[in-house]
Amino acid sequence: MIINEKNISETMNLIGYGLAKFDLAFVKEFGFKSKTSFAEYVVNLGLAATIKAVFNRQDSFDPYFDNGRKGWWQRNQREHIKHFIDSLFEKENAHSFANIVKLYISENNRTVSFETEKMTPIIKSKFKQLQETGKEAEFYFMQNYQTITSFENGALEDARLWGDGYDFQIQKEQNFLLAEIKGISANSGNIRITENEFNKANEFKNNYFLVVISNLYGTPKMTVIENPLTKIVFDKKEIVTTQIYYNSQNLKW
Repeated sequence: MIINEKNISETMNLIGYGLAKFDLAFVKEFGFKSKTSFAEYVVNLGLAATIKAVFNRQDSFDPYFDNGRKGWWQRNQREHIKHFIDSLFEKENAHSFANIVKLYISENNRTVSFETEKMTPIIKSKFKQLQETGKEAEFYFMQNYQTITSFENGALEDARLWGDGYDFQIQKEQNFLLAEIKGISANSGNIRITENEFNKANEFKNNYFLVVISNLYGTPKMTVIENPLTKIVFDKKEIVTTQIYYNSQNLKW
């Protein structure tokens, strides 16, 4: 069986996305002729309680695809997930995306085995991203940051690439606000910030915001903490790691 609720939710999101985007073409990649028989299979895997639950998950992704179905169920909860999956696999066709879903199911359920094609290095790298809660939280923030009063009508700029202690900059007129995003799958849990993030929060104070997005696998909630070092107690912990490098000889290029 799938190990935990988080893995079930992630897998069902991939299935719902595949059904909404590719319809029967996705189902046929699993060897089924109808969506009902495929849904029964998903239930038997322990990924959903009922066939209706499988169709509900598809329905929640339907509004984001031009497939003739409007969808309705939990519509507002899935947009960030759709964009997150798009960021990794938007260019995949029904065959290659189904292959990814099969591999994901196999990774989390050792009793299930599929005949799948060899995964390319870049797909392996993207595959790892699926399991990072922080990445999904960041996409939720990008879709919903305008609902935060402090950021309303601000211009968002992605700063994740720079790794400088914050994820996003929001410009409001001549004021620059920094936002660091943390994701939690449930309604409670601890968060961890790096020394770089700690120093940046200490430097920018009231212009630095910690945004915790909790309950990512239910109804996500954003908790916004301005100047977080004055509101949350962080215990300092040091982790010593060894970085290994390989140097070449001095060569003429």
